[in-house]
Amino acid sequence: VQLQASGGGLVQPGGSLRLSCAASGFTIDRYTIHWFRQAPGKEREGVSCISSSDGSTYYADSVKGRFTISRDNAKNTVSLQMNSLKREDTAVYYCATKCPERPWFFGGEDDIWGQGTQVTVSS
Repeated sequence: VQLQASGGGLVQPGGSLRLSCAASGFTIDRYTIHWFRQAPGKEREGVSCISSSDGSTYYADSVKGRFTISRDNAKNTVSLQMNSLKREDTAVYYCATKCPERPWFFGGEDDIWGQGTQVTVSS
């Protein structure tokens, strides 16, 4: 049972990336999924969540209007489309179950975390 984040890379400011969080060993649509990021020397920041029940979403103010979270149940994945990237978006991005910013989002109770994927925004 695990999650695996992928899709990171090097992109210029203003560019786009699409991250994917793939589940193995379980059905991802039964869980609320949380994207968060960790930049060197900075605290971990919750970026976005999507509920398992009604698709409700959460976005941090820093990414609102630029990032979009979505599910692809056929592929057992949750994606994070990141547009208009800024240098301050540079971080390692992780996906996990549950959403600390929206604890009322319905979903499975298991704590499952994935390895991160590096996103670097630089010219």
